[in-house]
Amino acid sequence: MRFMGGRILTREEDIAELVRSLRRIAVLGIKTEAQAGQPAFDVPEYLHASGIEVVPVPVYYPEVARILGEPVYRRVADVPGELDCVDVFRKSVDLPPHLPDLVAKKPRSVWLQLGIRDDAFARALADAGIAVVQNRCLMVEHRRFA
Repeated sequence: MRFMGGRILTREEDIAELVRSLRRIAVLGIKTEAQAGQPAFDVPEYLHASGIEVVPVPVYYPEVARILGEPVYRRVADVPGELDCVDVFRKSVDLPPHLPDLVAKKPRSVWLQLGIRDDAFARALADAGIAVVQNRCLMVEHRRFA
């Protein structure tokens, strides 16, 4: 795929190609069913219902063992197997502590949801060979391109 090799994706055709390739994603900062109605639950629920395998990686909710019927992992690096994408629901200011975890796992891409942007964080991921999308809603783009 054209976007491989660690780039910050901004071109519509690159984003469309990434969206169409997604089969398995981890959701960092996912919320639980008790928070239905919030984007950090509703977006992963939509993706799951669309046939994408969603691996929950909540930041909070230590008592929760499953979300969307799937086992919870506490770090992205602990998720077994390959990941097409890590969809991130964290405030921009809260991103830097997650960088080592994401680089250790080295997913094919990292998607920073709408309202989340950190150019230095994105560049560090790209330099590690990970494609990055910033400040876009994965659900909106999936509806457009899938």
